Amino acid sequence: MGWTVSRKVGGAVTRNRVKRWLREVVRAIPGPSGGPWDLVVIPRAEAADAGLDVLRAEMADLFARVCR
Repeated sequence: MGWTVSRKVGGAVTRNRVKRWLREVVRAIPGPSGGPWDLVVIPRAEAADAGLDVLRAEMADLFARVCR
C-alpha cells in the first residue's frame, strides 16, 4: 500500500496530516484479499477537509471494489 500526497492538497502540515490519517485507516480496516495487490492512493485536495471518518469510509469502499 502506498500513497502520494501532492501540494494540491495543502501545505506540508496538511499533507502530513492526510498521510497520518491514511496510515491509520489502513491499520484499522482489513485490506483487500484475493491476491497480491499493489495499491497506490493519490488523495484529492478535498481529503484535507473531509476528515478521518470520511477517509475511512472511502477506503473501505475502495477495498470492497478491489475485492470484486
